Amino acid sequence: MPATLLIDTHCHLDAGEFADDRDGVAAAARHVGVGTIVVPSVAASNFTVVRACAECYSHCRIAYGIHPLYIEQALDDDLLRLRDWLRCEESGALRPVAVGEIGLDYYVPGVDVARQERFFIEQLKIARDFDLPVLLHVRRAIDQVLKCLRRVGVRGGIAHAFNGSRQQADQFLALGFKLGFGGAMTYPRATRLRTLAADLPLEALVLETDAPDIPPAWIGRGRNSPAELPRIAEALADLRGIETAEVAAMTTSNAKSVLFLS
Repeated sequence: MPATLLIDTHCHLDAGEFADDRDGVAAAARHVGVGTIVVPSVAASNFTVVRACAECYSHCRIAYGIHPLYIEQALDDDLLRLRDWLRCEESGALRPVAVGEIGLDYYVPGVDVARQERFFIEQLKIARDFDLPVLLHVRRAIDQVLKCLRRVGVRGGIAHAFNGSRQQADQFLALGFKLGFGGAMTYPRATRLRTLAADLPLEALVLETDAPDIPPAWIGRGRNSPAELPRIAEALADLRGIETAEVAAMTTSNAKSVLFLS
């Protein structure tokens, strides 16, 4: 177990892939030194399940939001529901640490871009009203996400699964964001992403698994889990030519600062 407890800043522990062994998955992550797991929602329909993760596992923290790929099924009233959930939980023991997972996704053909952008803007306004950071989904839509962030300023957050250019990375950093790196950077062919992971300021980076998705190279197409985070930290340390302990200490500090974790 590493001396510094790691923070998995993005893990869908509520997902159906963990239905049969969620207790074991949560315990295994804690055993290898993952001190905090941030569990974001993807739709209003799973707010309750996400909340249950924090009720069951003391090292889980939660975020509420509507993922861009779930916007097609979302109702306008879900934005009111999001606001109500944040209001009800904002001062309790299960206080959310962010609004998320929100953002834009232009990768999937045929998406309703206008509807995605409307929901994203409205959720940024909600995050601003509650003075919360945001967990951003930015697939194939980084420039438009940045444009929306300049239109509606929020209290920073994390650009999850970042895979943009150095120029785009610097723009996120200027807006008070950290950049999430996980399993994708462990693949030797991901040369551009690995270069970013090696060259960006360590103060800019946080660790994540996105479990059960984005499995690291040593898993291949298998199910990812938050227990893989220590090896992901080792991979980042190897890319940077530094000790894993330094990566653990800095990424944990970064996550605490941007998500206001104690």
